Amino acid sequence: MKCALVTGGSRGIGRAICIKLAAMDYYVLVNYKANEEEAEKTMSLLREKGGNGELLKFDVGNKEQVTQVLGEWIEKNTENNIDVLVNNAGVKDDVLLMWMKDEQWDSVINTSLNGFFYVTKLVLQNMLMQKYGRIINIVSLSGLKGLPGQTNYSAAKGGVIAATKALAQEVGRRNITVNAIAPGFIKTDMTEGLDEKQLRSLIPVSRFGEPEEVAHAVGFFASAESAYITGEVLSVNGGMYS
Repeated sequence: MKCALVTGGSRGIGRAICIKLAAMDYYVLVNYKANEEEAEKTMSLLREKGGNGELLKFDVGNKEQVTQVLGEWIEKNTENNIDVLVNNAGVKDDVLLMWMKDEQWDSVINTSLNGFFYVTKLVLQNMLMQKYGRIINIVSLSGLKGLPGQTNYSAAKGGVIAATKALAQEVGRRNITVNAIAPGFIKTDMTEGLDEKQLRSLIPVSRFGEPEEVAHAVGFFASAESAYITGEVLSVNGGMYS
């Protein structure tokens, strides 16, 4: 059974990625932190399209939860390896640095950067033994160019970008690729408070992206055909920045 784990898979980009990987015949492990209703909806949509999978509830930024829940799944499924890992979980808490509270910095860094470390380290062990794997990190335009009010988010995503490039060099000999996808403005819960009409002037294609457009890029990196591409960051931002 081909398995794929998507962190933060209950909504938005994560949901679209889960559905895409299910369409590619992966058994999808849909991780979520708290919103069980939305996670169940993702699973229903996935199954409606002929896919299958299961829910895994844990906070990626909590090492104990990752070890307990994900570690237990890996131990119980020795014949079902996770071939594809999509580190998608992330949170935003925007404010200028001069007014940023310690907890606003910590929560954003912990989810995106520490979460990447905790989950990837655990999943990587079997990939190394199997000599195959696809690790895909969902980062952000903010991590490439920096955005005002997002010093914490830019630092977290920028850190994952650097980690992507470093890890790709560590595991390439084992037929494991590590790439990142940097979305720009995508129509999700994270951007619903933004004025799309006002921001269109900044985007060469003059619109926000769809979650499915990010998921399509994930599908490419998850495929066997992308074996000679690693350590790359693919921008999905309508031409805003590369």
